[in-house]
Amino acid sequence: MDTFREQILNELKRHVAIEKIELEIPPKPEMGDYAFPCFSLAKIHKKNPNEIAKELSSKIGKNKNIEKVEALGPYVNFFLNKKALREQTLNKILQEKDKYGSSNLGKGKKIILEHTSINPNASPHVGRARNAIIGDAIAKILRFQNYNVEVYYFVNDIGKQIAMLVLAARGKKNPKFNDLLNLYINMSKKVEQNPALEKEVLEILFELENNNKKVKSEFKKIVGISVKGQIKILSELGIKYDVFDYESSYLWSRQTHEALKLLEKTGRFFFDKDKRFVLDEKGFGLGMKMPLLVLTRGDGTSLYPLRDIAYALDMNKKGDCIVVLGEDQKLYNEQINAALLILEKKTRKAVYYSFVLLEDGKMSTRKGNFVLLEDFMKETLKKAEDGLQKRYKKINKKTAKSIAYGALKYSILKVSPEKNVIFNWEHALSFEGETAPYIQYAYARISSIIRHHKKDKKEMPKKADFSLLDKPEETELIKKLSLFPSIAEKAAVELRLNAIATYTYELAKQFNEFYHTYNILKEGEELKKARLLLAACVSQTLKNSLNLLGIDVFRHRQSQTGGLLAPFGRSVGFLRMRIFWVQTVLSNHQSETGWNIRI
Repeated sequence: MDTFREQILNELKRHVAIEKIELEIPPKPEMGDYAFPCFSLAKIHKKNPNEIAKELSSKIGKNKNIEKVEALGPYVNFFLNKKALREQTLNKILQEKDKYGSSNLGKGKKIILEHTSINPNASPHVGRARNAIIGDAIAKILRFQNYNVEVYYFVNDIGKQIAMLVLAARGKKNPKFNDLLNLYINMSKKVEQNPALEKEVLEILFELENNNKKVKSEFKKIVGISVKGQIKILSELGIKYDVFDYESSYLWSRQTHEALKLLEKTGRFFFDKDKRFVLDEKGFGLGMKMPLLVLTRGDGTSLYPLRDIAYALDMNKKGDCIVVLGEDQKLYNEQINAALLILEKKTRKAVYYSFVLLEDGKMSTRKGNFVLLEDFMKETLKKAEDGLQKRYKKINKKTAKSIAYGALKYSILKVSPEKNVIFNWEHALSFEGETAPYIQYAYARISSIIRHHKKDKKEMPKKADFSLLDKPEETELIKKLSLFPSIAEKAAVELRLNAIATYTYELAKQFNEFYHTYNILKEGEELKKARLLLAACVSQTLKNSLNLLGIDVFRHRQSQTGGLLAPFGRSVGFLRMRIFWVQTVLSNHQSETGWNIRI
């Protein structure tokens, strides 16, 4: 948490008896740097919030960091000591560097994070990528806060969908990963139309759970092909996993059987008319939505919920659990959590996300109505390569991938999880407006400035007189930098990365506006030192925030590109109009992890 915000909160806690105190940022600098709304207190004290604000502001005195406190309507506004703001914020960034923004929330704590877990029956569509991209970013923000995070991929290798694929693959000697999608779609349609085929699928599952070695081998082969293909696609996006768990292992180890026995002991179960094992979850917050959870089929074979309960019980032993799920799985996860509560175990914390939609509706693998993630990646990569070829007459494959795959990530992370991402090719592949290349260009611009300085002066200044940074744009830029720790902390607590995406864009925009107004290198020596270090702090914060999104940065090398940044001059408007062009510079920049660019 940033020092200034923390101090204001501590002051308020001395006078305000509410559990959670929220601060706001006033819309105009002249209204202060932070504001506390008194509406919640008005309800408690049955008083006008304007009166409460006046009373509260008179009780809170100024100190070395708070210059003034005043009431404005129903708000208590806090004005920071600008000298302290400059010194503390910039020196903190220069000292902490890559760790700037971390509040060390997770020290000594372990998190089990499960995400992606796509059914291993086909190549994933773009909608499935949202789970993986959100999950990967959550892992990064939690690790940044010093949590010990283990990322798990739970492979559903024994469900009905896999049984359909096994049936479809019979007679195919060596099916390839790219064959599985059509095999699955065609078999799904046949099963819908032919009850006899559905019966055959269920018989295959029965044989599997009764340890038929031939059937087990069929499942293992198909799942192996699918998982290997899916992970190859996701690894292209830089998404990695620590542990792969398979549902079948919980079946063969009889952990599903043990989970069933534990639930039997609770007495909250019965067998329905179809001889299925049903768990009664009345009284656990589900209301009338779905108070009964079916755990087995009539023949005794396990259903998804039973295997998920066994898995959740296992994860319970390893640490606090977080799972990333589509919003259509919310009720289902509440049912799993109800089962855990019945067994007096910790529940799973879930991050729900809405869908990636085509313009004409929701994507579905079963119906064949989707855009494959792999195809999207190829198309985006082609666009990036075409841009590089057009401007440089050559293609740097690494840079093209950085541009293309980054575009997919940012297009998803910038949207609040509960909102749909409407998939539109033209919009998705556009590099104008609020985009990651715009942010990365700000970083590249600062790198270029610093390099020019080093060329003349050999090294960066180690300290400067920050009191010289007294222009309104400089003050606002430093205030923005000071907010990063609280933004990063809130993102980690609430597990929402879109706030980081928004902050990063706003910071880049503020720097570009500052650079458009003030020169950095053509100033007196002392002011130049201060502005160079301010720019370096912006650069560091941009890098740290982009890293949390899995987005790489790049440094422009003028010696290799012949001064290609020159045409941009210092016009922010021109920067935005020509932002796609900026990316072509990347063919000459080093990239360690692959970028993510908002589309």
